[in-house]
Amino acid sequence: MSLHAIRPWRQIDRRTSRQIMVGDVPVGGDAPITVQTMTNTITTDIKATIEQVQACAEAGADIVRVSAPDEASAKALKEITRESPVPIVADIHFHYKRAIEAAEAGAACLRINPGNIGDASRVREVIKAAKDHNCSIRIGVNAGSLEKHLLDKYAEPCPEAMIESGLDHIRILEDNDFQNYKISCKASDVFLAAAAYQGLAEATDAPIHLGITEAGGLVSGTIKSAIGLGNLLWMGIGDTIRVSLSADPVEEVKVGYEILKSLGLRHRGVNIISCPSCARQGFDVIATVAELEQRLEHIKTPMSLSIIGCVVNGPGEALMTDVGFTGGGAGSGMIYMAGKQDHKQSNEGMVDHIVGLVEKRAAELDAEAAKDADSVAAE
Repeated sequence: MSLHAIRPWRQIDRRTSRQIMVGDVPVGGDAPITVQTMTNTITTDIKATIEQVQACAEAGADIVRVSAPDEASAKALKEITRESPVPIVADIHFHYKRAIEAAEAGAACLRINPGNIGDASRVREVIKAAKDHNCSIRIGVNAGSLEKHLLDKYAEPCPEAMIESGLDHIRILEDNDFQNYKISCKASDVFLAAAAYQGLAEATDAPIHLGITEAGGLVSGTIKSAIGLGNLLWMGIGDTIRVSLSADPVEEVKVGYEILKSLGLRHRGVNIISCPSCARQGFDVIATVAELEQRLEHIKTPMSLSIIGCVVNGPGEALMTDVGFTGGGAGSGMIYMAGKQDHKQSNEGMVDHIVGLVEKRAAELDAEAAKDADSVAAE
């Protein structure tokens, strides 16, 4: 078995939400927290959009959102949804007809604000299209686009205004007998977003989509998202997440998984535990880890790998990982398997050797999981 032990002090009690389906992906309830991203291609460039969706899915995205700002984009969704390996969410703003066209084109979910797509009759038309095509809806509240009457009431974007906006939109859907929805209340300010999400989590049992919007570039946005989303997830809030970065959408997926993995909420791929390196290192830790990250990207099996430069913390970290390498002296180090010393390995050729060990261990874990699944099915 893998060494992913679950201990009481590491467990997170998730908020109880009702479950909806986004295509064939469950969101909410006891389903795993899903990772989303959004394409940044021109939607009418169908080939480029499909390629980006597929790259995001390969990186682990469970759901991908695609913008549909005009009629041509909405109609392009038909081919995109047909070729996509994951459910597609259509991002709709203001134009209710785009929502209807997207549902007809095969979108699994519509991201809308019911309050900004027209009068009650238009909202009813969108809801009817969603029902007719088994399409869920995400209510997307954003601090940067709150309704005028709420800004007049509260003077500025604040948690109370965002929560009220969300509940108003929920009421519109429920008044039309529509329950297949989730909700988000994003802000670029971590404090504002966190407070709004906490209030919303108490006010509704709807599945919650987490995000810190316009978080920034790869480094700054990752840090801001990790703080904001990490705290909410730690409190048990959140059923699906999107990390918003000014970067390649594939990077958003990677960061999303790393946030979930750090909290033990999702396990996918190799979790590399490595030291920052110092004068005691017995090999070039930084270069080794960079190469291993790149060469092990194809591994989807949850497992852990420790790469530690010396014997101060190396043996202790290796005790808790599936595969470990601890630097020693005279140009070699110690390989650990399942927490136990196994054999020495020279620094020369260590990366190839470790990659081979990880691939072999991943295959063993996959075989164990398949065997366990067969045993459960037989019962």
